[in-house]
Amino acid sequence: MQLDDTIAAISTPPGRGGLGVIRISGRRARELAEAVLRFPRGGHWRSWRARTAELTDRHGGTLDQVIVTFFEAPRSYTAEDVVEISCHGSPLVLGHCLERLCEAGARLAEPGEFTLRAFLNGRIDLPQAEAVRDLIEATTLYQARVAAQQAAGCVSRRIAPVKQQLLELVAVLEAGIDFAEDDVEVAAAGEILGRLDRIRDALVRLAASFDYGRLVHSGVMLAIVGKPNVGKSSLFNAILEGEKAIVSDLPRTTRDYLAVETEHRGIPLTLIDTAGEEEFAAFESQPSAFPNLFLPDAVRQVEAPPRGDALSTAAAR
Repeated sequence: MQLDDTIAAISTPPGRGGLGVIRISGRRARELAEAVLRFPRGGHWRSWRARTAELTDRHGGTLDQVIVTFFEAPRSYTAEDVVEISCHGSPLVLGHCLERLCEAGARLAEPGEFTLRAFLNGRIDLPQAEAVRDLIEATTLYQARVAAQQAAGCVSRRIAPVKQQLLELVAVLEAGIDFAEDDVEVAAAGEILGRLDRIRDALVRLAASFDYGRLVHSGVMLAIVGKPNVGKSSLFNAILEGEKAIVSDLPRTTRDYLAVETEHRGIPLTLIDTAGEEEFAAFESQPSAFPNLFLPDAVRQVEAPPRGDALSTAAAR
């Protein structure tokens, strides 16, 4: 993959809509935009400013009225010159604009290449790059908030002091090696070990947050498993606050699993209603049909009275 050329791609989701955006990044971003757009006379490029233009076809005819925004390096997402062309959201018009940009010398961007360039150019670090992906893929508002905080550098700010301490310690150790023949003790062994302990403690505290971060990112899979006709589907419906599963007094009403995606306090939750243990065991012998079904995030046994006793007790109350 070349990283010194100019790339272009449609940045908005596929399909028709009110607006569609094409992003260009690289040294030739302005040049390529001028090759496919017709600007009013007297206009000039100003960073972080928008201007109007006409998108033309190969014969000079006007296809669309567009808004063009320019971000001059390094004050752009990729730390390169970036031009964003806002068209009306017609797939035909967007495709034509992108095709003409490629004919003028742009390369079609690979998936995630704008963020890759931002990372390689020092605009963002690795945790921030991962946060961009998490923000795009968020399915709950809580996930989006956590990803936005990470994109703003909250994780990076926690790592930065530890990184600085490691660099300072490496400098001390290298100085000790360089001046070893001069019989000069740069730092005592006890001091070095103490600094290592403090660095380790900071990293342990940071690593302790991984499980919760994985929970927010990946969500929880919860399967309700038990004997036939003990109320698994009723519990399933109660948690979801709706009639998602069939409930009947007859045993073995549920013959297959039923999975529903929801959320709990902003954490994605996949809730699975299963058949009775006998049917579930038969299904478990073919885990390839749903491999994640047998990897629940937590297992907890719930003691349930026989269904008849439970119904009689409820009626008596």
